[in-house]
Amino acid sequence: MDSWQVIVNCQLSIVNLKSLLFMLNIVIFGAPGSGKGTQSELIIKEYGLDHISTGDVLRSEMKNETELGKIAKDYIEKGQLVPDELIVDMLAKVLDSKVNSKGVIFDGFPRTIAQAEALKKMLAERGQSVNVMLDLDVPEDELMKRLIKRGQESGRADDNEETIKKRLTVYHSQTAPLIDWYKNEKLYAHIKGIGELDTITADVCKAIDAAK
Repeated sequence: MDSWQVIVNCQLSIVNLKSLLFMLNIVIFGAPGSGKGTQSELIIKEYGLDHISTGDVLRSEMKNETELGKIAKDYIEKGQLVPDELIVDMLAKVLDSKVNSKGVIFDGFPRTIAQAEALKKMLAERGQSVNVMLDLDVPEDELMKRLIKRGQESGRADDNEETIKKRLTVYHSQTAPLIDWYKNEKLYAHIKGIGELDTITADVCKAIDAAK
C-alpha cells in the first residue's frame, strides 16, 4: 500500500472514531398537547437520532423478564416507585446497545433534579453529555383547547377539562425546578410552541444546531 493510502486510511479512521465518540443527545420537555410527539418525530427524521422513552424501556424490560425488569416489576407490584438508579441502569443498557447511534432524544426522563443529575453522570461515564434541553412552551389556555379538541375527536376519557387541569398542574410542578437546573447547566432552549408548524420546527432545529 502506498504511503498516501496509509495516510488517507488513518484520516478516515480518525473521522470514523470522532463520529462514534460524538452523539447528539437531546432532552425534550413539553406539556400534554404541546406537540412534543410531533417535534420529536421531526427531530428524529432530520438528525437521524434514536428515541428513548422511559415508559417503553420499562415495559420492554418487564415483558422480556430481564433481571432489571424483574426488579422493577417487584417495586411496581408493591405499589412503590421504581428507583431512579434502576431506571438509569435500564437507559444505560439501551444506550449501550445503540453502537452506531448518532444520538438520542430522551422522552419522559428526567422528571426530577435527582434524575437529571443521574443522567448527567451516566452519560459522562460514556464520554457523552446532554447537548440541549428543548422546552416546548405553549400557553395553558391553548393547551386546554388542543386537549379538549383531541378528546372530542378521539373519545379519550382522560381529555376532559378537570383531568387536563390536574395533568398540567403536575407537569408544571415537576418541570419548573428542572428548567432552572438546565438553565444553570447552560443547556436550556426555550421554544415558542404556538404558530405555524414549520416555524416551530425551524426554531427547534436552530436550537439543536447551535448546541452541536
